[in-house]
Amino acid sequence: MVATATKQSILIIDDDRELTDMLKTYLEATGYSVIVANDGYSGLAAATSGESVDLILLDVMMPQLDGFEVLKKLRISHLTPVLMLTARGDDYDRILGLELGADDYLPKPFNHRELVARVKAIFRRLEMSTQSRQQQDLSVNHISLSMSRQTVASHNVALTLTNTEFAILHLLMVNAGQLVTKDDISQKVLGKKLQAFDRSIDMHVSNLRKKIAETTNDEKIKTIRGSGYLLRLAS
Repeated sequence: MVATATKQSILIIDDDRELTDMLKTYLEATGYSVIVANDGYSGLAAATSGESVDLILLDVMMPQLDGFEVLKKLRISHLTPVLMLTARGDDYDRILGLELGADDYLPKPFNHRELVARVKAIFRRLEMSTQSRQQQDLSVNHISLSMSRQTVASHNVALTLTNTEFAILHLLMVNAGQLVTKDDISQKVLGKKLQAFDRSIDMHVSNLRKKIAETTNDEKIKTIRGSGYLLRLAS
């Protein structure tokens, strides 16, 4: 008997039942296993139940427990990748979601093919991270990153990073002392071209800086205005 590959599992948390039914049908036809929760409380319970969830599609506007509260509570114990579904043109929603640890966002209304492209990009990033665990571990300017254990420490203090923050730091460390443009980060980490006025990279780097700053007063990541970022070889 030929073994069947395990399908990647997606949890959709959104109170729009018509939309979730449509997305479930579409994503299952694309080859994913899909779980649906139509409110924040049941969504959080599903995300933290111990069942295998590889990616969460999380709506912002929900009654009782909104997407931001779900994400805040989720990030206390889980680093499951999260793609936020936000209102079109609402920068506040996008920025806050990224600050709270979302991996990416997609404004509503969206094309289903665009959604699948974002989903595939996140799964590709996770697969690359898994494949690269055999690569050499890195140590730059008192920051150590272990690909084999998927851990990071700054000045010997362990940091808890999201998958996106880990991937950005790895890219900066591989290119330590050199400029890494925002477009390079967007394409290599998020799997998409950087769009005008897209602040997602800035927010991920800001979150990364805050976590490093809890261990040292040294500025590790330098902003190259209008271009990108550089990881200092020495403070």
